[in-house]
Amino acid sequence: MHDRSALAQLRIDRFLRERLTANIHRTTAPLDIELWEAPGEPVSFAEASAADFAPFAVGRAWGRPWGTTWLRVRGHVPSSWRDTDGSLPAGTRAELLVDLGFTSGQVGFQSEAMVWTTDGRPLRGIAPFNNAVTEAIDADGRIDVFIEAASNPDVGSLFTFEPTPLGDPATAGTDHIYRLRQVDVALRDLEVAALRADTVALHGLAQQLDAASPRRAEILAGLEAMIDAVDPDDVSGTAAAGRAVLAPLLARPAHASAHTLHAVAHAHIDSAWLWPVRETARKVARTFSNVLSLMDEDPDYVFASSSAQQFAWVKQYYPDLYARIVERVREGRFIPVGSMWVESDTNMPGGEALARQFVAGKGFFQREFGIDTPEVWLPDSFGYTGALPQIAKAAGARWFLTQKISWNETNRMPHHTFQWEGIDGTRLFTHFPPVDKYNSDVSSADLAHAERNYADKGRGTVSLLPYGFGDGGGGPTREMTAAIARAASLEGSPRTVHSTPERFFTTAEAEYPAPEVWAGELYLEFHRGTYTSQLPTKQGNRRSEHLLREAELWATTAAVRVGTPYPAQRLARIWQTVLLQQFHDILPGSSIAWVHRDAERNYAAVARELEEIIADSLAAIAGTGPHLLAVNAAPHERSGAPALGAAAAALPASVTPRVDEDGWVLDNGIVRARIDGRGLVTSLVDLASGREAVAPGGALGLPQLHRDTPTQWDAWDIDAHYRHHVTDLDGAASIAVEADVIVVTRTFGASQLVERIRLDEGSRVLSFDLDIDWHEQQKLLKFAFPLDVHTHTAASEIQFGHIERPIHTNTSWDAARFETVAHRWVRVAEPDFGVAIVNDSTYGHDITRQARDGGGTVTTARLSLVRGALFPDPTQDQGRHHLHVGVAVGADVQTAVREGYRANLPVRTIEADVTEIAPLVSVDHEGVVVEAVKLAEDGSGDVVVRLYEALGRRAAARVSLGFDAAKLTQTDLLEREIEPTSITAADATHADLALRPFEIVTLRVPRA
Repeated sequence: MHDRSALAQLRIDRFLRERLTANIHRTTAPLDIELWEAPGEPVSFAEASAADFAPFAVGRAWGRPWGTTWLRVRGHVPSSWRDTDGSLPAGTRAELLVDLGFTSGQVGFQSEAMVWTTDGRPLRGIAPFNNAVTEAIDADGRIDVFIEAASNPDVGSLFTFEPTPLGDPATAGTDHIYRLRQVDVALRDLEVAALRADTVALHGLAQQLDAASPRRAEILAGLEAMIDAVDPDDVSGTAAAGRAVLAPLLARPAHASAHTLHAVAHAHIDSAWLWPVRETARKVARTFSNVLSLMDEDPDYVFASSSAQQFAWVKQYYPDLYARIVERVREGRFIPVGSMWVESDTNMPGGEALARQFVAGKGFFQREFGIDTPEVWLPDSFGYTGALPQIAKAAGARWFLTQKISWNETNRMPHHTFQWEGIDGTRLFTHFPPVDKYNSDVSSADLAHAERNYADKGRGTVSLLPYGFGDGGGGPTREMTAAIARAASLEGSPRTVHSTPERFFTTAEAEYPAPEVWAGELYLEFHRGTYTSQLPTKQGNRRSEHLLREAELWATTAAVRVGTPYPAQRLARIWQTVLLQQFHDILPGSSIAWVHRDAERNYAAVARELEEIIADSLAAIAGTGPHLLAVNAAPHERSGAPALGAAAAALPASVTPRVDEDGWVLDNGIVRARIDGRGLVTSLVDLASGREAVAPGGALGLPQLHRDTPTQWDAWDIDAHYRHHVTDLDGAASIAVEADVIVVTRTFGASQLVERIRLDEGSRVLSFDLDIDWHEQQKLLKFAFPLDVHTHTAASEIQFGHIERPIHTNTSWDAARFETVAHRWVRVAEPDFGVAIVNDSTYGHDITRQARDGGGTVTTARLSLVRGALFPDPTQDQGRHHLHVGVAVGADVQTAVREGYRANLPVRTIEADVTEIAPLVSVDHEGVVVEAVKLAEDGSGDVVVRLYEALGRRAAARVSLGFDAAKLTQTDLLEREIEPTSITAADATHADLALRPFEIVTLRVPRA
C-alpha cells in the first residue's frame, strides 16, 4: 500500500485550521463600546464605573504601559439568530468574545482583563486563550458589562534577554501599546467545537505513534474519512456526521499496561516577576473567576491552587469572588494546596522564616477552610534545601511536589517518585511530574512525553499532570478539559483522569510503598546566579529575619516579665510582608526593577517598625536609667551578656595595627594577621596551634572581577565560563589607618571598593567591612580566600544546620555544583584545623581545590558579592552597598555557628534602670541553638521556644525557664501538641532533651 501519511497529515492540519477552528462560531455581531482610562494606578470598580466614559471602537489604540483602561460594553444577541420560538438554535450558545489586541508573545505576559457586572461582581478573566464570556449575556440576551483591561507590557516573554525599559514605570513610556481587535457577541457551535476536540485528540495521538503502528494508520485513515463526511460549505450541518466517523476510534480503550496520568487543574501564578505584586493580585482574581466559570460548565473539573497569600488577596480585594471560592472549597472542587504562604525560594530564607512559611500558610488554610493541607507544592523554585523534609514534616506535611529539577543542565534526576531524605534523616514522599512542565495544555505530545519519560516504570504506574495556563493566562480552558475527557482511556495513549493532589499521592504511595531514596539537597544545575542578584533585596531579607527574631524575643520577654501587650497583629503583618518577598522570583533577584524597588521600600518600612517594637519592649523591660547594658539576642553569650539576655556592657575594643616592614600586623594573642602594601592579608596564623591559614603564595580578601555574560537567563544564571575571564583587583588606590582600622580603597572600571579591616580583642575573626560603589554591568565581583587547607568537602550553613558538599569534580554531579548557596557561614577543614568565613548578607559561594606549592592541595573559598545583569532589570545592583565578611581561623563548627550569629545579630547597648535582663530561656549545650522565642499563634499567651541541634551530632541538653510555667510540652511547627519524642524529662522549670543531629524541636510553655 502506498504511504500517503505525510499528505494525510497536511490535509488534516488544514482542515482543522480552515474548517473547524474557523467555524466554531457560526456568526458574530459587534457591540457598543465606551472607554475610560484610569490616570494612574488601578482604581476600584466603584470609582471606575462612576467615571465619564467616551465612545470607542475596535481598531483604535489603547493602553499605556502598566495602565488600566475600563471599557463599557453594551448590546444584545441579534434577534435574527433566534428560532421562531425565540430560542437560539439547538447546539449553540451565545457568548461575549474579546480580543484586546493580543500579541504573539506568551499568555500571561501581555494584556489581560476582568469582566464585571454593572453591580460590581467580577465575572470572568480575559486572556488570549480564555476570551469567551457566556455569563456576560443575561436570560433576555442583553449585554451590559464593564471590562477592566490591564495594558501590561510584554517584558521579554520570548526570552531573548535583551535589556528593556519596560520593567519600570518611570522608563516604560506613555504611548499606547495595544490595539483593540474584537468586542463581539458570538454564536458558538457546540457540535463543531466537539468535532474539533475529537480531531485534535486523534491527530495529536497519531503524531506520537510509531510510523509503522497499525493504530496510527487507522487513525489517519479515519480522520481522512471524517473530512470526506464533513461538507466544507456546511460544517455546522455535517459536524455530527464527522463525529460519528471518529467515534469508533475514540472508543478503543487504553492498553492494560498504560501509564495513568492524574490531571490536576492548576494555574502557576508567580506572585511577582515580570509584573509588580499589585498586578499579581489581579491576575489571581481573573484566573480564579475563570476557574469558577469552568466548574459551572464541567462537573468533573477540579482545580488546585497554592499560596495562602493569593487567597488572602482575593479575600481582601474581591470578597464576592472569595465567597464563591469558599463554596467550591467546601465541595472539594477548588483545592488549596502547598501549605506555604507563597511558593517560596527555599535556598535563601532562614530556618525560622522557612518554618513560618508553613505556620502562616497552613494557619490561613485551617482558619479559612478547615483544611490541613498535606502537601508541599513548589513546582518552580530554584533548587530545594536539604532542611526542607524535616521542616515540612514538622508542619504536618506528608508529600512534596516539584518540577524545576527537570531543568538541570547537566544531569538527569534518576527518579520521578522517591523518598527525599533531609539532612537530619527525615524522609518525605516526593514526586516530579514526568511531563516536565507545570502548565501542560494536555496535548497528546505532553501525554506521550510523560509516559515515555517516567523513570520509575516497573515499580510505579501513575504520575501527576499539572495543566492550565499560568501567570495570568487564565488557567485551564474548556479545550483542556475536553482533551482529558477524550484521553480517559484511549488506545495508544496513557490513561488521563481528573484528579486531586491528595488522590494522586495516596495512589502513588499505595502502589510504591518503598521507593528509592535521594539524600541531601535537590540542587538545581541552573539559575545559580539567583544566590547573588539584587543584593539590596537579599540584604533586606537577611536583616528582616534577624530583626524579627529580636522583636519577638524582647516583646515576649516584656509580655512575660511586665505584662506588656504582645504586638501579635503587627508581627503577623510584618511576617507576611517578609514571607511574600521570599517568593521565588523576588528574593532570588529575578524580577523587574519595579518589584525590587517595592521590596526595598517594604524592607525599610519593616526595619523601622521592628526597631520600634524592639525599643519599646526593651524600655518596658529595663526602663531608662544610668546603667549601660549590652543586649544580646543571639543564642550564645557575648560581651559579658548571656544568650537571649542582657548584662553590663563590656564591648570589645579593636587591636591597633602595628606597622611592619611590608605593611601592618594585627595581633590579639589569639590570631595574628599580616596585611601587605596591596591591602591583602598575606598571613593569618592561629597562635595556639601555629597553623598558617593563607595558602602559600596567596592572599586573603582578594577582590576578583569576572566577565558575567550568561548564555541565557541573565539575572538567574552564572555559567561556568565566567571563570575564563578574571581580573585580580590587587592594586590599592590608597591605604590608610583610621583609629584601629586599616582602610583600603580600590578602583576599577567606574566603580570603587573600600575595605575596612580590623581585629577585635578576644576574637579569632579578622573582619572586612566592605563599601562598594558599583557601576559595572555584565560583571561579577567575588571575594577570594585561598586557604592552606586540604579537604574534599566544605560545610555550608543552611536552615537549622549545615550541609557537607564535595568540592572535587569526580563526577558530573560534582562538576555541575560549581556555585552553591550558604547562609551565615562556610567552613573548610582538616581533622584538626578549620577556617570559617562568615557574612551578613551573602548567599552565593564557590569553593574549589588547587595544587599546593610544595605538594598537596589548597582550598579557595570565594563569596559572590555583587553582579550587574541586564535582564530583566538593566539597573540591577547599580549604586552603593555595604557588606560584612569575616574569616575565623582555627574554627570548629561550633565557632562557625557562633560567629555566623555574631555577624548578623550585633549586640545592642541601651541605658537602663536595671543591671541585667535574665533570659526567659537558657540551654546548657552550646551546640543546641535557640532559634525563636515568641508567644503562641493562638493568642493564649503561651511561650513557644524553637531550637535545633546545630553541629550535626547527637546532643543531650537541658532547657531552663526563667519564668513561672505551668507545664512544658513538645509541639509541631504549628504549635499543636505531639508525642514528646525529644523530651526525656520535664517539669515546670526545665526540660531535658535528647536530640538527633540537626533535629528541630518546638516547645510550648503555658505560663503559671
